Amino acid sequence: MAQATPHSSFLKRLSRHDVAVDIGTANTLIYTADRGVVLNQPSVVCFERRAGAGEATVAAVGREAKELLGRAPSNLEPVRPLCNGVIADFSAAGHMMRRFVAMARTHRPLGRRASFTVCVPATANQVELRAIRETALAAGAASANLIGESLASAIGAGLPVASATGSMVVNIGGGTTEVGVIALGGLACCGSVRVGGDEFDRAIINYVRGLHGVLLGDQTVEHVKKTIGSALHGQPVETMRATGRSLDDGLPRTIELTSHDIADALAVPLRQVIGAVRQVFETAPPELVTDIADTGILLTGGGALLGQLDACLAAELGVAVRVADEPLTCAVRGAGLAAACLDAHAFARAFDQAALIR
Repeated sequence: MAQATPHSSFLKRLSRHDVAVDIGTANTLIYTADRGVVLNQPSVVCFERRAGAGEATVAAVGREAKELLGRAPSNLEPVRPLCNGVIADFSAAGHMMRRFVAMARTHRPLGRRASFTVCVPATANQVELRAIRETALAAGAASANLIGESLASAIGAGLPVASATGSMVVNIGGGTTEVGVIALGGLACCGSVRVGGDEFDRAIINYVRGLHGVLLGDQTVEHVKKTIGSALHGQPVETMRATGRSLDDGLPRTIELTSHDIADALAVPLRQVIGAVRQVFETAPPELVTDIADTGILLTGGGALLGQLDACLAAELGVAVRVADEPLTCAVRGAGLAAACLDAHAFARAFDQAALIR
């Protein structure tokens, strides 16, 4: 009888159609080993409530549902099921994930017995972890393994996670920023602060309201942040016009904003992010701190796309900082790579002991 080769074993693992999922506050991503990232959608679900119809039905999910935020008529209710990186509305999260999995199956089936590997915050408690696992199972997973966000991001970014040399990852998501130091395949120390892209948006809204007396909508602010957002006062100064509601008379009013305005607005939440990184440095072993001084800090997550953020953190921390390639998808790609390289038993054994898979 012919013995199985390492190559044939790897092909068998791929044939299981393992699926990696990153259910984020702002976006949900799904990854498969053979097709890469097959879904990247906003974490929003919209329910339609009809008079006398009883339970509400799902009207839209993802980008279609996000477009209804702030615009929906009374019979439609857009919901963001996650808050600060964890599930706040279990029922809405279940409906959203089932639709997302169905969307990911459009071009090729994920497999009836697909095993899900789901990214989770390192600071999530047991109740929050159970909610994430049950949401994955309700969406059709045969089983659900949980992997820490920092470790998954480090793997996806190509860092030498198995090395004794320490690496620091700062993952800035929609609801939280997670800081992790990785060495020898485990999480040596970590920290988290409930500041992310959503808090950046709120800071800009409050700044514009105080400076111009104009209330901007959430989607308008997100567009401003992505277009001229900056963490530093850089040159040349970028400008754009934005329209909101005047607080004086309630009428539409158009104002001009600059990249310097956005930098001023984001000063407070960025100080919180920097404070979280400093706290991890204070608790990390001196040897790992020395390693990070040599290798630098890696930024991942959608928040890492903010202009000049790497330069801002480098100036404050005195350590080289760089943004990962495709930072938004680092975590889900890393989770997928971890699942593809280990069978289910070895996967759980390897990471349970490091308190990274629970």
